[in-house]
Amino acid sequence: MALPLRLNGVSQAYEKAAHWLEMVGLQDRAKHKPNQLSGGEQQRVAVARAFVNDPVFIFADEPTGNLDQHTSEGVSNLMFRFSNSEQCALIVATHSDSIATRATRQYRLSRGALELIQ
Repeated sequence: MALPLRLNGVSQAYEKAAHWLEMVGLQDRAKHKPNQLSGGEQQRVAVARAFVNDPVFIFADEPTGNLDQHTSEGVSNLMFRFSNSEQCALIVATHSDSIATRATRQYRLSRGALELIQ
């Protein structure tokens, strides 16, 4: 997580990466390689990685697609919580109704047309 920050000249790259790993509850897994993490842990790292650069927008394509329901809820909670606290727009493409209903606005793509649901 620190590498892109370092490449962009962020002087506190390691501290910032450590902060976001702590935010997703993975500070004790910082030295692990991706193949040593579970699918849920990998998704939580992906959420932290998305927010570490202080983005204005986050685009998430099926962010919980390969996760069990419990882990999916945890990851989606993180995304929505961080989006609110960091004042970052979160745009999610999902088939999950439970995630979609949490959005401020919902759109559905049907037969090549985008329609506003809510």
